[in-house]
This record gives sequence, structure tokens and C-alpha cells, in this order.
Amino acid sequence: MAKAKTVTGQAKFQVPGGQATPAPPVGTSLGKFGINLGQFVQQFNDRTRDFNGMPLPVIVTVYSDRTFEFIVKSPPAAALLKQAAGIAKGAGVPNRDKVGKVTKAQIMEIYERKKADMNARDAEHGARMIAGTARSMGIEVVD
Repeated sequence: MAKAKTVTGQAKFQVPGGQATPAPPVGTSLGKFGINLGQFVQQFNDRTRDFNGMPLPVIVTVYSDRTFEFIVKSPPAAALLKQAAGIAKGAGVPNRDKVGKVTKAQIMEIYERKKADMNARDAEHGARMIAGTARSMGIEVVD
């Protein structure tokens, strides 16, 4: 009978979709587990090619036989909001400086993309969470 695999460790980090390399943060997070970094980078880039540079959170589970599995989460709300508002970065002083605008429809679209990874009881609650992130970045929410 085959030996059961035990979990050696887990690593969480963010990598641009389709652009992972064995350099940090991938190398520093996974190097200590002794897995084949080239194999991880190849699989990650193949799976996330259509995200094209958007930061993606990844959870990698490493097993005792140096095999691994990884889960790719949806992009952070801040990255999706920056894309929707067409800005490079949020405001330095968000309560005074406003750097962009998003509509409620765009917020609902972002919620639909993130809903699997969010801890919201319904769509309205999830949209309010996204809108709060927008306000904290200096992005106005308009009708």
C-alpha cells in the first residue's frame, strides 16, 4: 500500500499572473521546502497566463515527498479597483485627495469576480466591502 503524503508546509504570497520567476517572492517562500521551483513556475504561468501581470494571491501546499499543490485566488480588490478607475496607484491622503471614480455597476462586477474568496453574506454586503476599499484608496463611488 502506498505511503500517505503528509503536509510539510504551506506558503502564501502574491505573484503577477503569467510572470512568475524563481526569484523572490517565489524562491524565498518555496526554496526552504526543497521543491522544484522551475516546475512550480511553469505550472503557475500556464494556469494564470490570461491574468497578464495582475497580482494574484497563491497558497502552495508542500508534501513530504516534495510534491506540491497550489490554489490561485482572485486578484486583490485594490488591483481590480485601480484597473476599473484607470489609475496607477491610490491616493496618499484618501480623505482629502480623490484620484479616480468608479460606478456602482463596476463595484458589482468586481464583487462578482471576487465573491468566491470573500466573506460576505450577500451581494450588497460584498459590494459595500469593495466600496470601502475604494474609499480607503481615494476613489469616489458614483451612481
